[in-house]
Amino acid sequence: MMKNEAAVILQATFPVLLALIGANPLSAQTAIGKSPLPDAPPAQLVKPAQAYPYPSEKQDNLDQSRITQTSFAGQHSRLTRTEAEQTAMKNNPRISAARLIALAQHQVVRETRSAELPNVMSSITAEEAENGSRISAGSLTSSRLFEHAGGGGAFTQLITDFGKTRNLVASSKLQEKAKDASATATAEDIILATDQAFYNALQAQALLMVAQQSVDTRQATEVQVSELTKNKLKSALDLSFADVNLSQAKLLLMDAQNNADSTIAALDAVLGLDQKVTYDLVDDNTQLQPPPPNAEQLIQVGLQQRPDLQASKYSQQAAIKFGQAQRDQLFPTISAAGTAGSVPIRPAQYYNSNWWGGIGVNMNIPIFDGFLYSAQAKEAMIRAQAISEQGRDLRNQIVRDIRTSWLGTKTAYQRVSVADELLKQANLALRLAQTRYQMGLSSIVELSQAQLQQTDAAIGSTNAKYQYSLALAALNYQIGATP
Repeated sequence: MMKNEAAVILQATFPVLLALIGANPLSAQTAIGKSPLPDAPPAQLVKPAQAYPYPSEKQDNLDQSRITQTSFAGQHSRLTRTEAEQTAMKNNPRISAARLIALAQHQVVRETRSAELPNVMSSITAEEAENGSRISAGSLTSSRLFEHAGGGGAFTQLITDFGKTRNLVASSKLQEKAKDASATATAEDIILATDQAFYNALQAQALLMVAQQSVDTRQATEVQVSELTKNKLKSALDLSFADVNLSQAKLLLMDAQNNADSTIAALDAVLGLDQKVTYDLVDDNTQLQPPPPNAEQLIQVGLQQRPDLQASKYSQQAAIKFGQAQRDQLFPTISAAGTAGSVPIRPAQYYNSNWWGGIGVNMNIPIFDGFLYSAQAKEAMIRAQAISEQGRDLRNQIVRDIRTSWLGTKTAYQRVSVADELLKQANLALRLAQTRYQMGLSSIVELSQAQLQQTDAAIGSTNAKYQYSLALAALNYQIGATP
């Protein structure tokens, strides 16, 4: 009886003693007659936010194999954030549409200015009729017609309309500037969307690596616990906990894979591609720079550089000019007109000469139009005031957005260091938990909790870095600075 108790005590304390002197207790058990058992799984210490090669196909069997980290050299193009922005600027249809609209507005300026330029036309008329008309060329306006053939020309030239056309041209030019500014704002929208899609894809691929490492760690733990259970060194409860943890890790991996596929699809779309293209994403911003120290300076920069605010100012000025043009309709319009021509074929008895011509000045004076012009002028000025208020509202929104974005960037930068420190502590806790479990000093619950905490810390560290990069991109957008 005493021998049996001594054997039990020796069997319980022997692994601990060997572990303290640096020996492998499982190897020692093998030496005393037990079947070979695997060592405890090494802790997979996840580093924060590393670039991860994106797999081209989903893994069909998560139970048997891991996602292979294939090198895509020669298969996929290397893509940095700057290159992604350049590709989007070249291919995205929203940018092309905005530029075309700006070009169309330039033609509107030419259309409006045409009222200031001469209007010249020529006519050639040949007529066979009963003699009795004195009209030669251009039209058949008399009830009496002569046989004749002739040609001539006419012109009209606006002398003055007391500012109406001039204000319409100025309004069109300001609208052209507004469209150009809107095209620039669209380009900055696409750049921000590209940065967001790029960093989201990088983040998703880094999280995919974290999920794969979590599966590896828990797979190794499950294998070890299974062997220990077969050798009656651990209970079936431990194996059940290990199986549950492994299944959770596999579910996390499937979600991470789906998220990575979705972010790549979103990146392809913002790059203006209509087919799936897989890139080796390279983060060219390896060193995180702290955010600007002062938000007030950023606000002043944003109010000067934001293209949408500039477009609003130009639109307001254009509306004022248009209102002035509508008011100028109440003034007279003075124009000159002239005509000249020749009638080489004509009845001689009715024509003293073979040419004709004349010039004159015309003035149109509006007297009463049912209050149309005054109502149009009043409508235009009211709309100009409304655009002014919309511009003021946009200015307030820009101030708010810059300040909020700066605060978010500052917090995101602080979260990076805190998340990295948390990951270091979680890695250390996982090492200790694995050692304690290997020595029989703790339960599978403690090891499972350590693995879960490390996975959460790794995810948090990855998210923190890329969320800060996204916050910086948003801050650059808010101040109108193209990255």
